[in-house]
Amino acid sequence: MKLTEIQDLIKFVSKSGVSEVELETKEIKIVIRTPKNAQVVMQTAAPMVQAPVTTPVYNTAPVTTAVAENKAPVNNSGADESKYVTIKSPMIGTFYRSSGPEKGPFVNVGDEINAGNPVCIIEAMKLFNEIESDIKGKIVKVLVNDATPVEYDQPLFLVDPS
Repeated sequence: MKLTEIQDLIKFVSKSGVSEVELETKEIKIVIRTPKNAQVVMQTAAPMVQAPVTTPVYNTAPVTTAVAENKAPVNNSGADESKYVTIKSPMIGTFYRSSGPEKGPFVNVGDEINAGNPVCIIEAMKLFNEIESDIKGKIVKVLVNDATPVEYDQPLFLVDPS
């Protein structure tokens, strides 16, 4: 049984209102139980032949950035950066400054931004998540190079909120 078939079965069971479904083949046994007012619970017996399986993740909600005060100044330019606010990565992925290779960056140093403005894209598991600013201000510094991996909570931009 393919992963997509299992996912379709789970969706069907959750929509149908059935409380329990059992399916058994030569390779796998699947039991799906849906207690009242609860999410779908799936139990499976180990298949005879195990193969690595990846599960796609679908992101339907817009992603907003985590914003925190930069308490420890970064002294790369010699200026006092403690007054700046840091826009941090809300997830692990690959950082992109633009929506495509032939398009310009969302923001550059010196650009004014408002809350809700897109500042970059982070690709995670083949999904391109547009990252929006939570603050109003001026971009002072881009801290990450284009098309490089980023970690959760890694600083991406310095913003002057004044």
